[in-house]
Amino acid sequence: MSSALLDELIEGFRCLPGVGPKSAQRMALHLLQRDRVGAKRLGELLIQTMDTVQPCSQCRVFTESELCKWCADEARNAAHVCVVENPADVLAIDKAADYTGRFFLLLGHLSPLDGIGPKDLGLDLLETQLESGSIEELTLAINPTLEGQVTARYITDLANKHSVPVMQIARGVPLGSELEFADSTTLSVAFAERTRLN
Repeated sequence: MSSALLDELIEGFRCLPGVGPKSAQRMALHLLQRDRVGAKRLGELLIQTMDTVQPCSQCRVFTESELCKWCADEARNAAHVCVVENPADVLAIDKAADYTGRFFLLLGHLSPLDGIGPKDLGLDLLETQLESGSIEELTLAINPTLEGQVTARYITDLANKHSVPVMQIARGVPLGSELEFADSTTLSVAFAERTRLN
């Protein structure tokens, strides 16, 4: 490109997950050619969001206030807390599940090789809440990866120190899928966590 600024814009789009050089170039050129008003609005929103949105002081979910909408909702059961890895998990559970408790957002999982320890995930804040006796039950909705399982074990140990029961969401064959397409790990977990019907 003949514009250094345009080259920087293209490179800037590459910070997004899954966006390579060609996709970044397409996005930048689309905005310049077809939607300059939308691009300016996007820029303003990005600046405003980065300056305003912060983690909730209780659960670390992104919010513009000190408390997120779930922690501020007195109708929700504050004694039941669902621990999740990603902000998208909060939205998915709130939309799809009949869950009326609150959340705790890790923003990742334990990964010593990447330098991500308990404090990076806010587990010191979670332990403070466990110590206070305000939590009566934890539900772990953490991804079933190796790192996710290590994180779940660490949180379970924290909860055990304070005699707080820990539940884990069921895992296994998803509704609407066929067994022949399930991998062996999924089938193994599905059989290990089977429930009685009568």
